[in-house]
Amino acid sequence: MYRVITPETDEQLERYYYLRWRVLREPFQRPLGSEQDEYDQVGHHRMVVNEAEEPVAVGRLHFNSPEEAQIRFMAVAPEYRGEGHGVAIIYALELAARKEGATHVVINSRDNTIGFYKKCGYDVAEEADTVNNPMAEHHLRKSFTEYNRIIYRPEWCTELQKTWQEDIPISDAMGIKIHQYTGRVFETRAVLSRNINVHGTMFAGSIYSLGTLTCWGLLHLQLLERELEGAVVLGDGNIHYHKPVTQEPRAIARLSDVTGDFSALKQGKNARLTIKAQILDEEQPVAEFTGRFVVLAKRD
Repeated sequence: MYRVITPETDEQLERYYYLRWRVLREPFQRPLGSEQDEYDQVGHHRMVVNEAEEPVAVGRLHFNSPEEAQIRFMAVAPEYRGEGHGVAIIYALELAARKEGATHVVINSRDNTIGFYKKCGYDVAEEADTVNNPMAEHHLRKSFTEYNRIIYRPEWCTELQKTWQEDIPISDAMGIKIHQYTGRVFETRAVLSRNINVHGTMFAGSIYSLGTLTCWGLLHLQLLERELEGAVVLGDGNIHYHKPVTQEPRAIARLSDVTGDFSALKQGKNARLTIKAQILDEEQPVAEFTGRFVVLAKRD
């Protein structure tokens, strides 16, 4: 299990800076210490650690002005790349920037990482001349809006939300909104007052619907990630209710909980996948939905 922390102890900071050096400075034969600068004393630092408290990814945020925050020193350990830890760092740093009143965030990026930042909603503000200087950095910017509150693929999530509203009217009636997507975790939320039962808690059918739609949404986004076409339908589903929902209803689906294979779609065959969604009453887990879905292959 991975978690994002703020490194504070001497041991945590030592590990934090060492990973920063190992990824960003050692390949260029730069000495230990070259990975730090004067903004480290006033910056916001975040680090992803594994169960052994070992650093997996790091990043820093500092302010250039009251309105402008800058993300620097993004680094993911090579053995952990491709698992979504960079997105987790970006998300944590952007939350800190919003909380401190920033209106936008800037990042400097080389060619090999610019695609990642674009997926996180950043636009190129100044394009570097990488033809004459391959090490030159592009200047990227994200202005904070309600739209790009979603950290990863915000344009896809906006389109998905629109699809729900237009094609699944009950989702709008229930007040179901996409809250966050990181590429590997998909979270939705609903409005309790629109789903209340005679006991003043969330209607069981609404909990089931929230779990179904959350799983469906994650699979839909994963099809886009894989550049595959298909229609996601629920084949069977069951839910275990543990406690009533009395506050803000949340549902979370994780890619790590998906079993099955999308590859059948490449041969024009239907794909079958099973996925779970955890339903929470604010922070308290109260139910678990399991859905068996079929992705219908596109037919010529």
